[in-house]
Amino acid sequence: MKRFLIIQTAFLGDAVLVTSILEKLHAHYPDAAIDLVVRKGNDGLFTGHPFLRKLFVWDKRTAKNKNLFALISELRRTRYDHIINCQRFLSTGLMTVLARGKEKVGYDKNPLSLLFSRTVKHVIGDGRHEVDRLNALIEHLTDGQRPMPRLYPTAEDRAKVNTLLEIHMKGHSGYVCIAPASVWFTKQWPEHKWIELVKALPRDQQVFIIGAPGDTALAQRIIAASGRGVDLTRELKLLESAALMEGATMNYVNDSAPLHIASAMSAPVTAIFCSTVPGFGFGPLRANGRVAETAEKLDCRPCGLHGHKACPKGHFKCAEGIDVGGSLL
Repeated sequence: MKRFLIIQTAFLGDAVLVTSILEKLHAHYPDAAIDLVVRKGNDGLFTGHPFLRKLFVWDKRTAKNKNLFALISELRRTRYDHIINCQRFLSTGLMTVLARGKEKVGYDKNPLSLLFSRTVKHVIGDGRHEVDRLNALIEHLTDGQRPMPRLYPTAEDRAKVNTLLEIHMKGHSGYVCIAPASVWFTKQWPEHKWIELVKALPRDQQVFIIGAPGDTALAQRIIAASGRGVDLTRELKLLESAALMEGATMNYVNDSAPLHIASAMSAPVTAIFCSTVPGFGFGPLRANGRVAETAEKLDCRPCGLHGHKACPKGHFKCAEGIDVGGSLL
């Protein structure tokens, strides 16, 4: 029985996309023991995951370094056949090097890559999706076919969603989900644009606004200004949100984690790209996904891989230039 350790302690969307590796390794090695390392806060994605033997959680917010070495000590209790590092940062390089493994695989841009058994080139902007970059790490163990992410809401998650639908769907033939927030300002479509979109949606569609508790104020302002919608930002856990998105007529999202949750649930999604571009490799993965972006050719776009706290040019044309009509409705 092979033992795999997968390391991905980046943001929520990255944790969703790394499930593509879990899916593919399980398909090729159905009897393998697969362990995964994620950052605290992303562990809710993996409750009851059928392919995981163990989930390791790194608390990066409090006593970061102390928790890192405590985690490494725990990882060293298992002798792995393959350690797959899906990041380019020193902390995960330390996990990879110090954990016990016969083969240690990672990207060439990791500071400790010289100590890995096998390295893979990491290139953004060459047309490949992130799941293809992830597959490059395990292609020698599997094949060249693109892996797809998948999440597994539990029966309890689905029951919670069904209860909410029974309460809020009276008089509606379907519903849309809107995830209006993003960690990065320039990745987030402006509030007034979301309000315009909600007003324009068909009246027979219920509108659910989803996100983290920190997004509640934004959700409530959108609802107040548009005159419709249900705020679920404090109601749903991660897998409950995934289950809700699965049944939506459409999910409207930024270039952020909900986009990848939609892909993992095979849910329809419209992804709004402001300062970033799909060419970075983080667009929709399935045929029922579409992209909305400005048609104007801007010499300042993209202005960065992740985004900024404010538009560097001060005009935010990449967001303001996206029309609510057209590809959105």
